[in-house]
Order: sequence, then structure tokens, then C-alpha cells
Amino acid sequence: MLPGIGLFGTGDIVRALVPYLRVKGFRVEAVWGRTLEAAENVATELNIPFHTNKIDDVLLRKDVDLVFIICQPDLHAQIAVKALGIGKHVLCDRPAGLCQLEVLKMVHAAQYYPSLISVISHGLRFLPAFVHMKSHIAAGYVGTVNVCDIRVQCGSMIGTQFDWMCSHLMGGGILTMLGSHIIDVVSWVTGQRATRVHGIMRTFTKSTEKINGIRWIDSDDFNSFQMILDRGACVTATLNSHIPGEFIQELVVCGSQGRLVVRGSKLYGQKNDVNSKEELLLAGDEDIAQVSGSNSNNGARINSLLPAPYLQGLFRMVLALKEAFMGDGEHGWLKEPVSSAATFEDGQYVQAVIDAIRLSSSSRQWEQVTVATDESELNPLMTRLNLPNINMSSLDALSQAPTNQRKVASSHWPFPNNH
Repeated sequence: MLPGIGLFGTGDIVRALVPYLRVKGFRVEAVWGRTLEAAENVATELNIPFHTNKIDDVLLRKDVDLVFIICQPDLHAQIAVKALGIGKHVLCDRPAGLCQLEVLKMVHAAQYYPSLISVISHGLRFLPAFVHMKSHIAAGYVGTVNVCDIRVQCGSMIGTQFDWMCSHLMGGGILTMLGSHIIDVVSWVTGQRATRVHGIMRTFTKSTEKINGIRWIDSDDFNSFQMILDRGACVTATLNSHIPGEFIQELVVCGSQGRLVVRGSKLYGQKNDVNSKEELLLAGDEDIAQVSGSNSNNGARINSLLPAPYLQGLFRMVLALKEAFMGDGEHGWLKEPVSSAATFEDGQYVQAVIDAIRLSSSSRQWEQVTVATDESELNPLMTRLNLPNINMSSLDALSQAPTNQRKVASSHWPFPNNH
């Protein structure tokens, strides 16, 4: 018996996802909205029996066993940690949180409850084109991976009203919405992770006809970044939301023996031989994204209703969850169907790269990617990273000195008196 689902969010993704969940046999039992009115509208439209604007009212329902967190990023960590703590399976939308400290709390909660499913909705991992790309790379089709080049073009991600997508402090921006998927899938298909990054983030559209006055848009609408992976491969990505019309995404992996290209949901390949031509290795399945007549290119916001490749990947992830719960595993579900899903640890890595790109855009230099293992590493009040280098032998000598000498020395070292 498939678990009952509680939804957090009222965006267009929810409207596209609920019909597909029901077709696959899931029961959608409750929906949460930022306001009671928004939750009621979605519940009425999609025939969901329970709606609320209180988080605990959904989590504490006995008929809800699986939680879909598809709301604004500043609530992801709070809901995920709470849900795991009371025994609910969790699928969390991207990005996992606003910063690495938030995601680390989710990681610790998932490690504490290993019998529960805790995954991030990086659906590109389930898209057949990327699944086959990963297998071709592992089989040596491209040889040694040298270069990954990514290009994403889409229309504006800003709606008609000011909301969290307009503020980078609340998780908005093309880097978090689309760049997070790119960072994750590059790591997944190549088996390599970024060690250093360099990036530039810009906000060119700071106001619109509907959004002006005292509120200004500060989320990035253009982003370009480079990554050095741990085995020497180089990655360059350009995300541009200033090209309205059809969504375009192209990911190229070049190696010593050939190259693989994913355009949309199709996979192409070409060897480095002189007479070799590009060949179609896998055609995409366009029909899977056609649910309730929804299409990501019919005027819908890119962040609300995912572009076709992302939506197809999300639906295939739902199929994997169904297979997992239909099995009779040790904890009532099978791990194998969702073994390729992005875990909270993967979400923390993606967040660490995003944080480093933001820092690089500010510092205008290459930055190291650091994945923390303890919260003290990310808290400036608890870490020694921000303190001046202290000579411990001098400290020991000072502690053994007479009281009057200690007062004189402490006035000059290591901090002034007024500190």
C-alpha cells in the first residue's frame, strides 16, 4: 500500500504533480499553504481533503507518511528536520536550504533516522538521457573526462508580484533554481566533485512594471561560473534568463576519446575520429511531461512549473518512489529504486558550491569549496578560523607570569584593551 502524501506548497509544480501522483496510485491527503486562502484554493481545485497554513497540522496527520516539501527554500530545513523527527519520509525541493548550516541540520537528521527516505528532488538524475550519459562515461565512451560545458537559456523567472523569487536572501535566483540541478548532475554523471570555483552573479532586472517602488529585485538573473573538479576536469556553465521563448539546455562532456551531449532530454554522442559524425544515442520521451495539459513553455514561470526535462525527471523520481514502497524491504521499502536519488549529503555539497560561487562573485577570485561536517565549522562565533593566529607557547608563558606582568602583556596581545 502506497503512503499518503502531505504537500507543502501551492505553486504550479504542485498543480502538475498532484494529478500524476494520483495516476500512479498515491493518495494526496493534505496540503499546506503560506496563507489559508492559498491552501484552500489549491485544495478545492485539486480535490485535496485537508488544507491548512500550519506546518504541524500536516506533519501530525496519521494518514500522511511521505512529505513533499515544494515551498520557499527558507522553510525547507525546518520542515524536513521536523518531519524526520516524527517518522515521515521526506522529498525536499531544490535548493535544500538557504545556506550550508541549514542543510547540515537536515543531514544530521537524516543520519539519525536511516530507516526513512530523505532525498532531494534533483530529477535530472532519473532522466534517461543523463542515466545513459553516466553509463556511457563509465564504459569509457569519452575516455578521460576533460571538459564539461553547460548552457541554459530561458525567460524571466520573476512573476507579477513580489515574492521570495525576487530576493536572494530567501533563496531566489537562477543559480539556486536551475544552477543547483546543473551542479548536482555534473557531479553525478562524472563521479567528480568541485574543489574550487569562480563565478559571477548579476541582477540586471531590478524592477518591472508590476514590481517597483520600495521593493526591488535583488535575485540573480544571470550567472556564469567555472569549477575545477577533484580529478582535474574543468566545468564552465552559463545560466541566462534574458531569452524569452523556448527553454534551452545543453550539457556537453568532452573527453580524450569523444564527447557526449544532452540537449533537452535527448542524448547525442561523437567519437574523436576524423570521419566520425554526431549520432543520436537516445531520444527523449516527451509524453511523460504532458499531465493535465500542462507545459512549461506556455507562459508559466520557470520556477513555478519546471521546464520539460526537469518535470520529466521529477515524474520519473515519483515512479522510483512507487517502486520503492511497493517492495517489501527491511524498513517497509526497498532502497534500490531510489539508490540514485540525491541524498541530503548531496544537497549539502550543492549548497557548498553555491555558497562558494556567491563568495567568488563578491571577492572576484577563485574560492575553495568546503563541505562542513560540524556546525561549529560554519558558525563564526564557535570557530577559530576568524581569530588571529595565537602562539600557544607564548600563551602558556603568559599564564604563568606574575599578575602585574599579565596585565601589561594583555593590554597589547593578542587584543587591545577595548576588545
